[in-house]
Amino acid sequence: MIESKMGFPQSPMQHQNMGSFSTARLEDDGDSILGSYSSWLRKQPSALCAFEGIMKKAKGKEIAVFLDYDGTLSQIVDNPDQAYMTEKMRCAVREVADCFPTAIVSGRCRDKVFEFVQLNNVCYAGSHGMDISFPLASSKSQDGRHQTRAFNEKGDEIVWFQPAQDFLDTVQEIMRLLKERTTRIDSAVVEDNKYCISVHYRCVHEKDVGKLKQIVESTMEAYPTYRITWGKKVMEIRPPVEWDKGRAIEYLLESLDLNGHCNILPLYIGDDDTDEDAFKVIQKTKHGFSIIVSSVPRETTASYSLRDPNEVHSFLTHLAKWKRSSSSS
Repeated sequence: MIESKMGFPQSPMQHQNMGSFSTARLEDDGDSILGSYSSWLRKQPSALCAFEGIMKKAKGKEIAVFLDYDGTLSQIVDNPDQAYMTEKMRCAVREVADCFPTAIVSGRCRDKVFEFVQLNNVCYAGSHGMDISFPLASSKSQDGRHQTRAFNEKGDEIVWFQPAQDFLDTVQEIMRLLKERTTRIDSAVVEDNKYCISVHYRCVHEKDVGKLKQIVESTMEAYPTYRITWGKKVMEIRPPVEWDKGRAIEYLLESLDLNGHCNILPLYIGDDDTDEDAFKVIQKTKHGFSIIVSSVPRETTASYSLRDPNEVHSFLTHLAKWKRSSSSS
């Protein structure tokens, strides 16, 4: 039985003058900022404030949890190599993964995400879902394309799904070119995410941002089938593969034998434009929950919102607590 009151803290937004936010503008990172936060919350209500209602809809169903990493489980930081999650967030994710099938879906290299998270009870999908690993025992997929088997450090057999494997050499070639050509742009960071490349300009001087973008775009003219997408102070180069975080979720649901079951309720939390692909998949299921992490109003297909990683932590903690209480009642 779902408890009527679980001691949830009030959302920080309840203590602020929500009408004080400025009206529509376009941020440099590409996010479209629309209207006031209070108006936006009427369309994307706080997932903390709406928690009991969400859980009523989840009663009797099997929740599958999907989480972005940067800006969701960790704060956005100047140095991408220092985007560490807090120990309390790690504990919250561990508890959730003990209760529900859980995967972390990130644009980062899968190995790097694992280094940050350090949990063995979750699935990892790196490179926007182009590099997925999960235990062989969990795999129900009948489609062996792009799959290989390997053993982890504990000797357990795992499945790797890598649909962009044929493009790896070219991606690495582009990465080397970008590293060479951006050396004169102070504080620019070219990050190797294995099957995609991130060019960070969060710390680049404003006068040099245009030069950096020109370098990236001119370099990519020699690779016309590759895509440049935009995130928060980052340009991302992806190979010509019809794959994204939404497709990754569909693949994971199928592989874990969760896809197509009306009692499966996928829940996705993310903060970036690339998470919109996942939100659309959740929306298409008509029985899942999509939650955007944002402290400003922005265009999104997500149904609910959380303000920042601190609220994500609170939501995950309440989710695990709800599961334990409902299982014991």
